[in-house]
Amino acid sequence: MKHSLKMALGGVLIASAALTAGQSVAFERVDGEKIMVIAGRQGVQVLDPSVKYDATIRTLQQAVYDGLVKYEGTPPKIKPWLAESWSTSDDGLVWTFNLTKNVKFHNGDPLDAEAVRFSFERTLKLNKGPAWMLSAFLKPENIQALDAHTIQFTLDKPYAPLISFMPWWYIMNPKQVMNNEVDGDYGQKWLIDHEAGSGPFILKRFEQGKLYELTRVKDYWKGFPYEGNKLGGIIYKLIRESASQRAALIRGEADIVTDLSPDEFDAVAKRGTFATSTNPALTAFGLKFNTKGEYMSDKNLRKAVAWAFDYSAFDKIYNGKAQLQTSPFTDGIKGKITVPNMPRHDVAKAKEYLAKSKWPNGGIELDYVYVQGLDEERLMGLVLIDSLKDINITVKMVPLTWPNMVALGSKVETSPDMLAIFATPVSNDPDAVAMQYHPDSWGKYYGSSFYDNKEVHKLIEKARFTTNWDERAKLYAQIQIQIVEDQPEIFGMMRERRIIYHKYVKGFNYSPVRMTTEIDYHTLHIDN
Repeated sequence: MKHSLKMALGGVLIASAALTAGQSVAFERVDGEKIMVIAGRQGVQVLDPSVKYDATIRTLQQAVYDGLVKYEGTPPKIKPWLAESWSTSDDGLVWTFNLTKNVKFHNGDPLDAEAVRFSFERTLKLNKGPAWMLSAFLKPENIQALDAHTIQFTLDKPYAPLISFMPWWYIMNPKQVMNNEVDGDYGQKWLIDHEAGSGPFILKRFEQGKLYELTRVKDYWKGFPYEGNKLGGIIYKLIRESASQRAALIRGEADIVTDLSPDEFDAVAKRGTFATSTNPALTAFGLKFNTKGEYMSDKNLRKAVAWAFDYSAFDKIYNGKAQLQTSPFTDGIKGKITVPNMPRHDVAKAKEYLAKSKWPNGGIELDYVYVQGLDEERLMGLVLIDSLKDINITVKMVPLTWPNMVALGSKVETSPDMLAIFATPVSNDPDAVAMQYHPDSWGKYYGSSFYDNKEVHKLIEKARFTTNWDERAKLYAQIQIQIVEDQPEIFGMMRERRIIYHKYVKGFNYSPVRMTTEIDYHTLHIDN
């Protein structure tokens, strides 16, 4: 028996294919090509690679743009991409990259060293998005296009892990960007919902809050790891609720869904008719305290809250698929140590710290802000309420959309007492985590604690520019111990990814450096 499902999305009809072995499929066939449907819970506010990144934004950026290098595999390794080779001077200050020839942007313009220079300069000058990764030691004027296919970076200080951060910097077409500049904005307004890349996909539709459609570049310069015409494009659509995501997958309205709730993920996975990606991530979940706020500026209060929290909730909420942090650094980060005396649920100790605070008897209310629709963060708030009752502190739960939550956490004056944050290191180098506790990260969601320990800041700066690893390791051990002592957050847990898809979806490529719901579209295809 053959059957088809049809679903209207933003006025465009997406047709399910025939039932196969009693299970419908979501992909659409257009002119003999297959269009994959992916359902996620987080929208894309801006595509501009210089301005912003999160798991969903980065997934689309990675689809339409290319970087000099790329992370692949586990353990993660740097793979040549636009740069076919590179070298470093003996003093570690000069990095030279040799570009692949004959690469073109989507509009046909050549991608050359000048485009690379422009893209890095633009990101550094805007001082947003990934700028923090390189801005402390790379000035725009020290980036030179030596010739059409050679780009050179001269650093202010030697920085050994530089290459580990390069996958986060994408190359844009200077002509397209500057042709769409308005009032000196460097093309920012245009790049919200347009792209100027050379990646494996072209942006076809950008319907904010609804869906984002990509078309495969058939003559993509890098080619594809699969043979034949097996994928014509991808539609990423928003389904905000986990239950609706699950239903869409089962009914054949989505080929892949990301970030189902733990219970729903386990229920669907047990059916045995779907494939899953449950690999561990470098991502940490914690509750950031506003250490400059009215309440959480008190270290003893922060300690009291941290020791009152019931950490067993992480294991219960994630159905055993979570591990407690034993350091501010997650497992897999180079130089990570197990910090002694990490807070665990101990009401007696919590009361001892509370007694030393400005509020020895409690009697205060703390705000807990979390992502609206993310059920595990909601459940974490309920655990927080129950935990802090033991020390006479009440909790006000405040659900917000991700953009509004990020905006709230960007200023000391508006950042809440506690902010639920999933933070993914952009590299397995310890600098990627340590910089979250440096003033350069203040105002960003992962720096919303506004942690202010000048000695730790000095240690972070010294460690990132020390070339000898043994010396760096000692510094990072000190950093981890002191951060835990200051308690700028509840150090939570590391969880596994929860991505589930039909078995006809092939080419799912995992790397632990990626964010929890980030997917590399380049390798995906349909075998059906």
